[in-house]
Amino acid sequence: MLGMTNVEVVKGPNENNLSVLRRFQKRVQGSGVLMKVRSKRYSERVKSENVKRAKTLAYLKKKDEMNELVKLGKVNELQKFGRKRR
Repeated sequence: MLGMTNVEVVKGPNENNLSVLRRFQKRVQGSGVLMKVRSKRYSERVKSENVKRAKTLAYLKKKDEMNELVKLGKVNELQKFGRKRR
């Protein structure tokens, strides 16, 4: 994986665990790893070609069915769009 960042902290002989943890947290913040991860957290993936194609086919099928129902007189032209118009 490109761009991997390893943050390493070595505990000194007279150093307690809290200070090592605090030093580690500062180094992680300084490296920018958390900012990168949090920025990608809610981003959407690019949809694959198969998913796009399936969605388009479903849309076209629904559109054809609605046009057929309008021609048969079972659905009003205004109801075709799925919302009530005043």
